[in-house]
Amino acid sequence: MSQAVLEPEAGATRNMDLLRFATAGSVDDGKSTLIGRLLYDTKTIFADQLEAVEAASASRGDEYTNLALLTDGLRAEREQGITIDVAYRYFATPKRKFIIADTPGHIQYTRNMVTGASTADLALVLVDARKGLVEQSRRHAFLTSLLRVPHLVLCVNKMDLVDWDQKVFERIADEFTAFAAKLDAPDLTIIPISALNGDNIASRSDKTPWYEGPSLLHHLEHVHIASDRNLVDVRFPVQYVIRPQSTTVTDYRGYAGQVASGVLKPGDDVMVLPSGLTSKIAAIDTADGPVDEAFPPMSVTVRLTDEIDISRGDMICRPHNAPAVAQDIEAMVCWMDESAQLRVGGKYTIKHTTRTARTVVRGLQYRLDVNTLHRDESAQGLALNEIGRVRLRTTVPLLADEYRRNRTTGGFILIDEATNRTVAAGMIIEAS
Repeated sequence: MSQAVLEPEAGATRNMDLLRFATAGSVDDGKSTLIGRLLYDTKTIFADQLEAVEAASASRGDEYTNLALLTDGLRAEREQGITIDVAYRYFATPKRKFIIADTPGHIQYTRNMVTGASTADLALVLVDARKGLVEQSRRHAFLTSLLRVPHLVLCVNKMDLVDWDQKVFERIADEFTAFAAKLDAPDLTIIPISALNGDNIASRSDKTPWYEGPSLLHHLEHVHIASDRNLVDVRFPVQYVIRPQSTTVTDYRGYAGQVASGVLKPGDDVMVLPSGLTSKIAAIDTADGPVDEAFPPMSVTVRLTDEIDISRGDMICRPHNAPAVAQDIEAMVCWMDESAQLRVGGKYTIKHTTRTARTVVRGLQYRLDVNTLHRDESAQGLALNEIGRVRLRTTVPLLADEYRRNRTTGGFILIDEATNRTVAAGMIIEAS
């Protein structure tokens, strides 16, 4: 096994760019092996971890070091040879830091894939070169489109098992490109790889002279994500009001939270919703001291020049660029509860940014078949892993944007009031 990438020096990654990406694909397409290979080739695993994996591989009778065991951490996953939960892994190269969400391939764990991809900058869909595109490949590609993941990479894996046949790769690439044309996939890259042997992972392989594109790691290091962030619409959901109970600090009032989008600077005119009161930013504080500007995903404390009644769930924005203050929501919903279905008239708790309210399902417009993209307008409910378009009415207004414009202020979850379980994840289409 070659290790082609040098590990960055200690402390050098602090100010590096961060790429979040999720892996997806059908069962046995090699997602966990691919992540294990990336961790191995970037020297991110410790010697004792590698020894434990080598020992586990030997006990299973494998003739090779099974790098998939680096990510399949649950005992049930190792016993069954599948991924069940979303496993998060971290690594870095001299150019960029990475967070990987290894999502399950089984259809019954589709909800876990939605969870893993919801915050991703890039989705990586694996396909077995021997099998070609299967139902789950299309399902995951559609879900990444629905979740507005801006970059999509198709890795045609196990090319070594088809003797690196260029025609096999091109047939799969053409079929996937045709399917992706129906989706909202603005940036698509297709790479032939062998995760087991490391071909086209950390460096270009000499076994694919007909492939002129980059290796997977090179693409991950250089894909442009800065323009994906919304730096136009200022959205700052207030998470906590800071009022120190100190005798030495009597006049400090700050509003803490994470910048959802836009850029905040001292002196900017701002408006607070839902009250509609306006003020100016006096200062922006962080744990390391004041800063001249704040942008996503920074966590900061904003101080205003005026004393305004602001509490958790309120939002700071621009006076002439505000989200909708809406109680009627139309959204796409992925149902995640296996014990009960979504029904018209059902009542839930809705969690949207830092605001919590109660909501009722006013209507189910259609259920979506993620394989054919057919809309079933006769559907009466949504079962586990099903996706549909619903109309919601909330008890208090949400400060919402369309999901396609802002993934943070356009996303929400539904919670069962009786069990406190998260039963659905939603993406706002329209707020009025």
